[in-house]
Amino acid sequence: MNRRAHVFYSGQVQGVGFRVTAEETAHRFDVVGWVKNLRDRRVELVAEAEEQTLERFLTTIRTGPMKNFIKQVEVSWGEASGTFKEFEIRYY
Repeated sequence: MNRRAHVFYSGQVQGVGFRVTAEETAHRFDVVGWVKNLRDRRVELVAEAEEQTLERFLTTIRTGPMKNFIKQVEVSWGEASGTFKEFEIRYY
């Protein structure tokens, strides 16, 4: 069953390639959704896939090349909406 992860990353996560890394990682894991910078300097990510896939996806982001830029991660889980066809970078 598909699930949704709604994530907020804080730290030095803007201007370091975070969104591109998230997008490339999502494509590798066949995850759909989006990622965007927030005006408060956090990055927001919404992703949908099988729960185990999402857990591996989020772990890869947290432990990959962006790990030194992430200070805090807030994740909330929910049911997938099924409205996404791909993973994209969104802008304000």
